[in-house]
Amino acid sequence: MSDLVVLGPDEGETVTARGSVMTFKATAGTTGGHFSFMERTLPPGGRIPPPHTHDGEEVFYVLQGRVAVQAGDRTVQAGPGTFVLVPPQVPHTFGNDDHVEARVLILHHPAADAYFRDLAALWAVPVPPSLDAERAVMRRHGITPVPKGGQGRLG
Repeated sequence: MSDLVVLGPDEGETVTARGSVMTFKATAGTTGGHFSFMERTLPPGGRIPPPHTHDGEEVFYVLQGRVAVQAGDRTVQAGPGTFVLVPPQVPHTFGNDDHVEARVLILHHPAADAYFRDLAALWAVPVPPSLDAERAVMRRHGITPVPKGGQGRLG
């Protein structure tokens, strides 16, 4: 982490999965693996990540729209300016259950950009992958899927 990193509004590594566009401003390569940081769009009504846990924190800061964050037994409807910190090992998922696109900043500690690259590769086919395939990618990257039944809906 010896070099200053400066990225403009449309700069950074971009990947797409589940109809969500993710632009990384910080990756494991620029932070020594300590964290990753992305700006992410969430399409309305898109498929949400399977409920899961991490060894570290996940932070959400909503810029636009509304993002539902379910952590443990609590669901928060986060609008613009809302900050949500999910502690390590707390089962969670999130998504946009509104009718307009949402934009959110997300920080993962430790870095999770390699997971999202693999997730984007999994989704780079005409037919969406199965939840089991998504869970397998999670496990490969140290993210633990939590059985929740079915597709995993918010609320």
